[in-house]
Formats: sequence, C-alpha cells, structure tokens
Amino acid sequence: MSKDTLTITDNSTGNEVEYPLLKGTLGNPTVDVRALKNDLGYFTFDPGFVSTASCKSAITYIDGEQGILLYRGYPIEELAENCSFLEVAYLLIHGELPNEQELNHFKFEIDDRTVLHESLRVFFDGFHYDAHPMAMMVGVVGSLSAFYHSDLDISDPDNRYICATRMIAKIPAIAAACYRHSIGAPFVYPRVDLDYCENFLNMMFSRPEKRFIEQARSIDETAVKALNLLFILHADHEQNASTSTVRLAGSTGANPYACIAAGIAALWGPAHGGANEAVLSMLKEIGTVERIPEYIAKAKDKDDPFRLMGFGHRVYKNFDPRATIIRQTCHEVLRQSCQPDPLFDLAMALEEYALQDDYFIEKKLYPNVDFYSGIIYKALGIPVDMFTVMFTIARTAGWVAHWLEMPGDAGNVIGRPRQLYVGPSQREVMPLHRR
Repeated sequence: MSKDTLTITDNSTGNEVEYPLLKGTLGNPTVDVRALKNDLGYFTFDPGFVSTASCKSAITYIDGEQGILLYRGYPIEELAENCSFLEVAYLLIHGELPNEQELNHFKFEIDDRTVLHESLRVFFDGFHYDAHPMAMMVGVVGSLSAFYHSDLDISDPDNRYICATRMIAKIPAIAAACYRHSIGAPFVYPRVDLDYCENFLNMMFSRPEKRFIEQARSIDETAVKALNLLFILHADHEQNASTSTVRLAGSTGANPYACIAAGIAALWGPAHGGANEAVLSMLKEIGTVERIPEYIAKAKDKDDPFRLMGFGHRVYKNFDPRATIIRQTCHEVLRQSCQPDPLFDLAMALEEYALQDDYFIEKKLYPNVDFYSGIIYKALGIPVDMFTVMFTIARTAGWVAHWLEMPGDAGNVIGRPRQLYVGPSQREVMPLHRR
C-alpha cells in the first residue's frame, strides 16, 4: 500500500479499495472519498461535518491543539500587533499584505463604495423601530443585488472584485444605519478623512469620543484600537457555519449579495455569532461577585443546566489565541470607560476566579474571545442586540475572500450533502385515502 493512500476494507464482501491521501501545507492528511459510493456503495456519516473537508482553501489555518490561528500564513498575534483591519482585509483577499501604495488604493476603493444609495436608505423606513438589527442586516444586504445589476456577471473577475470591496465598504454603513434607525436618529454619512473603524464609530455615535471621557484624546484612540483589534480577530475563522453557508450559496452561482446575506443569517444564530451576547446574559444571571463560587459549582455539575459561557472553545483545545490578544485591550477599555458597570467588575472577578481554579486549569477552560468581546462592546456603548452585527462587519472580509477563492478551486461544484434516511420505507396509500 502506498504511503499516500488509505485502504478501506468492506468486511461484508472482503473488497479493498485505496483512496488518495491529500496533504495540505499544514494540518492532518485528508482522505479523498469522492469515489466511495461508486466503489463500495457507501456514503459517510459526519453530522456537523466535523471530520469532513468540503473544499480547498489557502486563506486561514487553525491548529486547535496548539492554539494557532494563521491568516494567509501570518500568525494572528503579529497581525493584531502590527496591522490595521483594512490591511488584514487586503491580505485575506489578495494573499499578501499591501505596501503603502496598494493600501492607499485599497482604502480609496473602500471609501468610494461606502456611501449608501439614497433609495436604499428608504428601505429602513419599512422596518419597525424595534426590529432586530440582524433582521435589518439580512434584508438590506440581500437587497443590494437590486441596486447593482451591472456587477452581477460574476464570471468576470473584475466584477467579482468590485462586489467584494463593495461589501466590505457598505457593511459598516448599513450596520450604523440599523442602529440609528432603532433609536430614531438621523443617519450619519461616512467620512473619507477617517479610517475604517473611526468612520464606523462616527456613523454610529456621531463622534468616536461620545462614549468616553472627553478630556483625553488618548481615550478615543483606545476605543478605535479596541474595535480595530476585534475586527482583525473576527475577520475569518476557517470553514465555520456562516462561512460554509456563504460557500454553499456561492456554489449555486447565486449573486454575492445573496451569499453574504445568507452568511449573516447563519451568523445570527446564538450558537454562532451570538456567543458574546450570551456571556452578558450569564453575567446578569450570576448577578454579584459573591455568587461566583455558587455558579462555578453549578458549571462543574454535569446535571445542572447552567453553562459558563465564554470559556473554552469547540476548536481550540488548549487556549484561544484571540483571547490572549484581546485580554489586555479589554482591561484598557474598562479602565478608560466613563460608564461604571457592576457587570464589568463581575466579569473581571469571574475571569480571575476561573484562571486560578484547578478544575478550569485541568480542563483548559480559559476565557475565549467571546468572553472579552462582549464586555468591550458594552464598554464602547454598543447595544447588546448590535453585538452580532459587529461580528458581521468583521467577518464580511473573510466571507468575500472565500467567495472570491471559489472559482479558482477545480473541485468546486454545487454543494449537495447526503443524508442518512431514517423515515418510513416505501408504503402504499390506504384505500380510505385514495381518490
């Protein structure tokens, strides 16, 4: 048997078939089982696709055992320390970090496509004032295809790129408009003299420093720095539920705005993009610092329905590298915030308790990025129902990068998962029901 193949033996027939082992740049070898049905008459059963590679991608790599996250080969720690979100977005799309000229041109493209069509702004009047921002995001983003007909020839690489940059440009404006609509405030137009994160904060709050003590300019920079960092950390995360949704929709040839709207809908789920909101709900349930030991005990009890949200991660078995990066910034934001909140003190006390508890240390249940991101967003004055919208802004860069990558994959075909049918076998309609 070749070292680059895996032999599967059908014990019922004795048939043996060899399947290729595909080896990527990093990670476990992958068995190519596309011919399994024809060779042996079987499908594979993998709920949640936890052991199935659905595509080839050169964008992001995760090693959950070692706590490694790479964007195009660059460690997330180095990107977070040295780059802006727009530089990271450029990297995800183009595969390389931009030089100064490339970055300036990319920023020009984003700025040029940020303004919302005036007719699109009218769409918001159709939403009730208390509509969930994610509901508005799904509807408005999907409607973009009605405004940009000329770009929908996605067989043209130039059109695909324009669509991708338009999404990165308009998502913050749409997100801010959702918030302004919910509070009955007039929309704020984007400003090309501000960078990406400052521009978003300005469209949200009219000026970035509104939520902070205004006597020190450095505090404004803390807010922008925190937002830039969170956007970088959330920009992409391999084939998660929403990215897979974008790819599945994209495999049908659907227009890019519909694909991104589908991704937004998938992200809306509380098991995906709503995790940081769940952290704040948990903190409210705990209530006070004095009750932390009680709830830690409940979290350890397998028979208790209470779950400690924001600790551990499905992918990262050791630690979440994004949480290590954002922890310091979280503490900086809380020090600068002019909104004293008992939840902040409770969160920091819970963090300290868990980091010193033998059970959490042994199980490697460390705070993850969702634990800190929710706290930061609350300190920045972002409403809780906007938390997943913030995630959407960041993740759009990853979504469009994956959407752009798909045509270059020779194995890219329309998505069609199989199933294990467990319904009734074939049966006949009884005489009573015949016509």
